[in-house]
Amino acid sequence: MLTLVFVGLGGCTLGPDYKRPDVAAPAAWRTAPVADPVAVADAANTQWWQQFGDPVLDQLVAEALGGNLDVQIAAARIDQFIGALGTTRSQLFPQIGYGADASRAQASRIGQPPLPPGADATFSLFQASLGASWQIDLFGRVRRQSEAAQAQVFASEQAQRGVVLTLVSNLATSYVALRALDRQLEIARATTANFEKTAHIFDLRYKQGVVSKVEVMQITSQVQQAKAAIPLFEQAIAAQENLISLLLGRNPGPIPRGKTIDQLLAPAIPADLPSTLLERRPDVLQAEQNLVAANANVGAARALYYPNISLTGLLGTVSTTFSDLFTGPSQAWRAGGSIAGPIFTFGAVKGQNASADAVREQALLGYQQTILNAFRETNDALTGSTLKANELAEQQARVAALRDFARLSNLRFENGMTSYIDVLVAENELFAAELASVRISAERQAQVINVYRAMGGGWVTTATNQANNAPVKAGASGS
Repeated sequence: MLTLVFVGLGGCTLGPDYKRPDVAAPAAWRTAPVADPVAVADAANTQWWQQFGDPVLDQLVAEALGGNLDVQIAAARIDQFIGALGTTRSQLFPQIGYGADASRAQASRIGQPPLPPGADATFSLFQASLGASWQIDLFGRVRRQSEAAQAQVFASEQAQRGVVLTLVSNLATSYVALRALDRQLEIARATTANFEKTAHIFDLRYKQGVVSKVEVMQITSQVQQAKAAIPLFEQAIAAQENLISLLLGRNPGPIPRGKTIDQLLAPAIPADLPSTLLERRPDVLQAEQNLVAANANVGAARALYYPNISLTGLLGTVSTTFSDLFTGPSQAWRAGGSIAGPIFTFGAVKGQNASADAVREQALLGYQQTILNAFRETNDALTGSTLKANELAEQQARVAALRDFARLSNLRFENGMTSYIDVLVAENELFAAELASVRISAERQAQVINVYRAMGGGWVTTATNQANNAPVKAGASGS
């Protein structure tokens, strides 16, 4: 009968059951992607970095997924929470253990009770036992704690997916930035070489009295300006290579190159509804699991108001001689139960409940804030990808116009129709515009990457599985 009562009460779990909060998701994005929705509807589930068409980038992503230390730390954290879940769940089941003891002692002859005359005051005592204890989870405290621990496991899994999302996005952005710096360095070197040829011609003309010293100084200044840009780009390239090496999980060193910044293809912009972010963005899913855990901990705190009921049992043997330890007369057993609960705690239990409620409220607000931020980031990325494409087109048109301007200015100067100052202005503006065009091209690619970073998608799961299945490096290696 008592067992039936326990079974009946076993379904009693205190605290609120989790229900996903209602979220007012916008019906559409502020800037809809200009693309065929059928062709790109599932783009967020593909390994989008392969759309750049650069095998070197693909290889770098694969290496990063296998070697990045942040990903490995996140994976180890999952194992930590899985272990904590097993510890918590174990409380639902009887705990069985064993014990053994051997001692040698001497009793007092004048103690209470006194030893009989002639009795040996020195004796041995041997004990062996099997014990069991079971805390009956009548009010669901352990079940709520297990629910919270399970949610923490899920949250840690989403945290790892978030690390992978950031890793792949940062690596692709860094690689594009590296190729942009390479191109800017080429422009700086080519421009310097061109200016040096012009400076040599002006020097010859000056010696022949054709041009003035002022014009020689103008072109010399132009050469030095272009030369000064070269070490700046070389330094930036080295720093970018070191950053990528860190993402790869290896010591700083050179990074292999594939296609140029101009040869990289632009990935398609994924088209999807805002509501899908709630199902696939790792940070949103992680925030929800944190809310699930906090909600379960409220129930565990409610259970503190109710008694704890435990059953214990012991089966063993006790003997003063080892040879008789496992004989029938040495057998001993004990069974019992206990119940303990609060009466006056002077606010201790109430305080724990208030704290659990406050943590749940924080988790709820954090979940809502994470969703709002997800919508903001995605809208920003979609808007940025569209406007950066427009900016790039305008900048490329400006570069074309400046090339004509520089060519015509040189013709006018050679024909004696203008001073070299017009040529100087035209070529300096062209130099700056070419560098800016490369920078904007990289920013345009980065905005597309940001769309995939903001939207999440099935590609994160694919990359995470690849990271978890990759062999772990023994340590950082050189390139």
